Amino acid sequence: MGWNDDVIVTFRNSKGTENYWGPKLIILHSIGAKSGETHLNPVVGFRNERGWRVVASKGGTPENPAWYHNLRANPAIEIEALVDGEIVTVPVTATEISAGEWREAYDAIAAEEPQFGGYLEKTDRRIPVFQLTPR
Repeated sequence: MGWNDDVIVTFRNSKGTENYWGPKLIILHSIGAKSGETHLNPVVGFRNERGWRVVASKGGTPENPAWYHNLRANPAIEIEALVDGEIVTVPVTATEISAGEWREAYDAIAAEEPQFGGYLEKTDRRIPVFQLTPR
């Protein structure tokens, strides 16, 4: 079992109370851009008035994570998230934040979780941010 699998099992078994990112962890059920298969990706989800935002940071590496391409190709997905003390599955639509709104969105995320600000210093790419809006 890999690291992602361990994170997902711990999240589910503890009902969201024990995991690397605390209550912000969500599990993306992304659909492969090429394969069409469902992939589970644990990521930090930043709650806002429209749902959640997720950052395709991949720790500041030069390339986007695979799930970035999956969300672009197949934006209608489900997530697992801790809501009101329970893990729930929520159907969402993923929309990439536009260049005009990106700085404000990323700054708010970095203010909440400073490590994300550090990722910008490691790469030349504009790290994508997606809004996940419940359907």
